[in-house]
Amino acid sequence: MFRFPRLILLLLLFHLAAKAESRTDCNVMNSHILRQAVHYCVQLPSDYDSNGIKQPKRRYPALYFLHGLGQNEQTLFNTGGWNLIEDLRRQHRIGDFLIVAPEGRRSFYINSVDNSFRYSDFFLQEFMPYIESRYRVLHSRSGRAITGISMGGYGALRFAFAHPELFSAVSAQSPALITQTPQEIDATERSGTPLGHLLGVAFGEPVNVPHWKENSVFNLAKRNTPSLRRLAIYFNCGNADDYGFEDGADALHRQLQAEGVKHEFHLYSGDHSLTYFLTHMIEVMQFHSRVFAEQK
Repeated sequence: MFRFPRLILLLLLFHLAAKAESRTDCNVMNSHILRQAVHYCVQLPSDYDSNGIKQPKRRYPALYFLHGLGQNEQTLFNTGGWNLIEDLRRQHRIGDFLIVAPEGRRSFYINSVDNSFRYSDFFLQEFMPYIESRYRVLHSRSGRAITGISMGGYGALRFAFAHPELFSAVSAQSPALITQTPQEIDATERSGTPLGHLLGVAFGEPVNVPHWKENSVFNLAKRNTPSLRRLAIYFNCGNADDYGFEDGADALHRQLQAEGVKHEFHLYSGDHSLTYFLTHMIEVMQFHSRVFAEQK
């Protein structure tokens, strides 16, 4: 039997192990719309680089991940999400797709009320085209999906409900869906409750009512009901959410039910915490993997 020298064998094993790992490409793009640099991270599946050589025309689906308030583009990968997703890939419980996480700051992923920070325009007009030109991803609705947690959950639902022609699927964990009126929100802000401090300046202080209605997930769902029937929808929330978001999630569930829009909703035991998000991240990733496979 032929025997490898020990050093060569170790290097070979290291090389094979490295090839089995996905990698994260974190970088910066300069936005003309926002007039500043925006950080982002992209998790590439383990065979992305090798297939770039063997199959240079192969393109992958892309799942856009929107982080929560106080987090950043690295949060998903630095808080246990990396290991969770790697385990799912190794166990062949999800397929190969890119996960794209842009920096969202405190924008709620919308254009600010005074139009000084046009995040929605940036994401749709600059960021997605930039990703699709820089990485080997599919340039079609079937290869695009969006997800998020908390503020990012609201952002994912708003993007998908406003532009169902761009995404095949949307998911959200503990989305910041607020059922109070703008007047009630202003009152909570004055009282110093957690909800009052959550919204920041994205919606105006006091809340700008037309701007609030224009960006309402509930209003968008009603306006675009026929198109939403072609969209795969998943969302969950903890029944003891620190901000009371379970009320908004349940309200959206009931509205979609009444409008005949197929969706998957779960109200789980839990709060508004990293532990909760990671506990249910597996089913989120499996949901998107399944929809991507069905779109083929």
